[in-house]
Amino acid sequence: MAYVAVSGGQEAIEESIRLLHCLRGSTFKELDIEAIEKKLSLLVDRVMSEAGLYAPVYAALALKQAEGSIEEAVFLLRAYRSTLSRNYYTLPASGADMRAVRRISAAFKDIQGGQILGATYDYTHRLIEFKQPAAVELCAQRQARLEAARPVPVAKLPRVSDYLKQEGLIDTPAAAEDEPVDVTKNVLEFPCERSARLQTLARADGGFVGGLAYSSIRGYGAVHPTVGELRCGYVELEVPYLFDENETICIGEILLTEVEGFIPEDDDKKLKLAVGYGAVFGRNENKAIAMAVLDASLETAGTAPTQDEEFVLLHGDSLEMNGFISHLKLPHYVTFQSKLDSVRKTRKEPSHES
Repeated sequence: MAYVAVSGGQEAIEESIRLLHCLRGSTFKELDIEAIEKKLSLLVDRVMSEAGLYAPVYAALALKQAEGSIEEAVFLLRAYRSTLSRNYYTLPASGADMRAVRRISAAFKDIQGGQILGATYDYTHRLIEFKQPAAVELCAQRQARLEAARPVPVAKLPRVSDYLKQEGLIDTPAAAEDEPVDVTKNVLEFPCERSARLQTLARADGGFVGGLAYSSIRGYGAVHPTVGELRCGYVELEVPYLFDENETICIGEILLTEVEGFIPEDDDKKLKLAVGYGAVFGRNENKAIAMAVLDASLETAGTAPTQDEEFVLLHGDSLEMNGFISHLKLPHYVTFQSKLDSVRKTRKEPSHES
């Protein structure tokens, strides 16, 4: 469906596209892809998460083409993803093996390995810096500190939840026997498996996920968690070696944010802790926390929107959500004329009221 009936037809549509290119190029200052990738990294991470493709350079390119529109950039990146062949499937990667650059716990003050504040806006004053320090100077200072520091071996940081599992306060889930569901190749079927649920939430619109989680915390649901552990860092990806099934090959690493939220629940009149889990590409802490809230909420029975699996999973997809809303801009001449005729007919009919 398109505006072919509008005066000008195809010529008008082509002119609209040319005008769009003109708006994108309305300044002679070129926006470098590397600058978008490095200086707008949180935005790039969000696009990668919702597109389901870890490709920072292509996410930055999509953002440039889409004038910074997240939903358009996600659309472009998903379309590109659909053209890629799947040569290998990586082996399961564990966040416990993460090379953490940030790790905090709101549940315990002292945790093994310590809390690592890392890079975050949580402790800033939220004031605009009209005179920001030069990027070259900051990078030089950081490089000097790294060279002066003693090399520290990467330590494996145990999960906070491991301590509670040892006490029997958290159930250790049985390992799934089946392969994880791939939601990009299979239609969601309800009730769906947890692997499908987590994939769908990881790709869902960040604002939608955050809003639903907020509603649950405010009382329109049953989940108000404590962040047991939030960690952000790099996880290595490995694939089986073709010529020796006992060997693996590391093909690189990706930046992840992982959250475990603790929620008290009743177990035969004895309280225990349930765990909500969230994991997303890049530095995307609020979405990972919100994802953990919804994961735990969908495990509970109730009538709140956040406990309705179909409602949560079918309405948060960035592409489908924005696509359906956007389609309202397309011509609906015939259907609206039908509605208009019905309205006019009722207004012409004599009133039967006494």
